[in-house]
Order: sequence, then structure tokens, then C-alpha cells
Amino acid sequence: MDFAGLDPAPALLEAFAARGIQHPTGIQKRIIPRLLAGESVLFESPTGTGKTFAYLLPLLRRAGEEQGRPALLVLAPTYELCAQIKGEADFLLASGGRNGRELKTALLIGQANLSRQIETLKTEKPAVIIGNPGRVLLLARMGKLRFRDLTRLVLDEGDRLVADELVAETEALLRLIGRERNGAPAQIAACSATMPPQSRERLLAFMDGAVIDGDDDGAPGKNLLHWAIFCERRGKTAALRSFLAAAKPRKTLVFTSRASEVGSTAARLQHHHWAAAGLHGKMDQRERRRVLTGFRGGDVSVLITSDLAARGLDIGGISHVIALDVPDNENIYLHRAGRTARAGNKGIMVSIGDAEEMRTLARIEKKLGIVVYPKELYGGKITVPESIDP
Repeated sequence: MDFAGLDPAPALLEAFAARGIQHPTGIQKRIIPRLLAGESVLFESPTGTGKTFAYLLPLLRRAGEEQGRPALLVLAPTYELCAQIKGEADFLLASGGRNGRELKTALLIGQANLSRQIETLKTEKPAVIIGNPGRVLLLARMGKLRFRDLTRLVLDEGDRLVADELVAETEALLRLIGRERNGAPAQIAACSATMPPQSRERLLAFMDGAVIDGDDDGAPGKNLLHWAIFCERRGKTAALRSFLAAAKPRKTLVFTSRASEVGSTAARLQHHHWAAAGLHGKMDQRERRRVLTGFRGGDVSVLITSDLAARGLDIGGISHVIALDVPDNENIYLHRAGRTARAGNKGIMVSIGDAEEMRTLARIEKKLGIVVYPKELYGGKITVPESIDP
């Protein structure tokens, strides 16, 4: 199957070809026909496999058929992910994703000017809304956004939207949508790179009769090597510097579970002349964009971030992901590892941990069915203990 078999507009095929996109991915082949048929679908697929196009391509084609505004609402947990989704939606619409019919989009995220968002809703009457639950809910409660004509809803990174810290806002918004639609169900697509059982149960509670599509796009590690470097906690920043000097990676994403350490780790690397920057949740949108633009463009080669701040990042060309701590469960590990080895490229996931963390990593290794190779830093080189040679 190619995209022509999914009957998009010719202009859209040309735009895909210009991007180097020739054929739908596995998840797109499975999900696009289901959504075109009007089914609600909960699906899981690794980062970088094309989930955004999997739901946008069919739902944008159907959006506006009832002439309602908004007809499609896409919810995502972070500002960065919302902005990326809007960019892809605008790309599809400009390229003929609606078969020539003009639809307008609006981005409704927190930390943006509320008055401007209200004016956009009033003057442009967008058919497609992309936003985070908190801001969308606020505008709805203010009476500036109505959902009586909403027919399609997407929960991107659905596991995050129903996590304990966001589930109350998400539930409140979905209840409000249900009331405005007099109980008439909307078609719902929910997706994420990982879907823990609790998240799946919470999402399915909103999705009557949903089809569940699991991940068969390949287990983690198809193009990914997993390495482990033993290090006591006090020496982790030094080990990070040594690894960077030995590996000379072109673009590296470094994770730490402690958001408070993002800035200090970046400062230490900068002191040693690395083009490093930090990304944390308390940054304003302008500073966040500046850092991410530098990382995408190559002015920043090492980006240090927390798991929360990195949610929704879609940055190509990352050759190495380095974890300065081992997470408590395999889902966080998958989210981290999924930032590299994308689009057929190879990548390396490196975990730097002490003895207790290595035991945790061993449990994750067993659960995921991967092989984690131990490495050592010695004499300015990354060495392989004895006969291990991945």
C-alpha cells in the first residue's frame, strides 16, 4: 500500500514526496482506514513511527463535513507537542489534505495570550482546535468555545493526559463536551508511544466501543543499541563529560529525573566548552523555542532535559540518548529511548547508574526483552568488557 491507495488529494502526494515520504508506515496502514470508517481507536506505537499523520490525515479529510466549528479537537499534554501537531495539520491542509476545502486551525495553549486566543476563535471560527486540556477547558468555561458540533476528538500522548496530574482536567473537559453534545458520542482517537494498563483503562472509559490496536511496528532495539555504564551518583556529570569526549556524538539528548539538576548539568558542560543547553518545565515559551531551535539547527549539540519537559519532543537526528539515572519502570525507559534510532537510523541508549540502578535496569531489560551491553570509560575511550562486542 502507498498513500495513493488512501485516496488523498494529488497535491498532498506531491507534498509528501517533497518531504521524502513515499509510503505509509505500519501504524498508518492500520489506523488510517479505521478512522476513515468512523471507528474510535486506541493505538500504541513507538516515537517516530508516524502517529500524528495516522490520525490527522483521515480526520482532517472528514472534519467540517457537518459544517460545524470546531469539528476536530486535538488534545496534547505539552505546548511543544501542540505546536508540532498544528504545524503538521497546517501542512496537510495547505497541501490539499481537505481535498481543496479551506479549514482554519487554532492553537490554544497555556502561557499564551488569552485575549488573542479569544479573538482568534471569534474572527476565524477555526474548524480544527489543537491545545492542552487546561487552556481549552478555561475557554470553554468562559463561553468562548462551544463543542455542540464537535464530531472528532484526539488524545495525543493519551497516557500523559490521563496521568494523575492531568486526569482531572481531561475528565472535566470530556464531561463538558458530552453535555454540550447531549450525550452524542464523538469519534475518538487516543495514542501514545507507551500505554500502561492504568492509562489504557482510563482512556477506554471515555471511548465507547473503541478498537484497540497494539504496537507491532517493532520492539525497542530494532536499530537501537542499549549500553550501561556503572558510576556512583557523585561522579555522573564527570562520566557524562568523559562519554561525550570519547563518543563525539553529533546530537545528544540527556535525561535526568531531577528537574532541579537540568540547569546545573548544562552549566557544567558549558564550562567545559560543550555546546549544551537545558530544557525544563519552568521556562517560558520564548526561551523554550530558542533552546529547541538551537538543538534542531546544531548550535546546541547536547540538550539536558527532564522527562516531563521532553514530552512531545519530535527532533530528528539524535544519535545518542543518555540517562543520568535509571527510571523506575520500563515505560519511562521506552519514552527516553524512543528519541533516537528513528526513521531507519541507528541510535544508542546509554544508562549511567550506580549498583542499585543497574539492578533496576536489569529488570527493565528482562521485561522489554532487550540486551543491555555494559561499557566502561577508560583512557578517553569507551571499552567493551572482555568478549562483549555488540
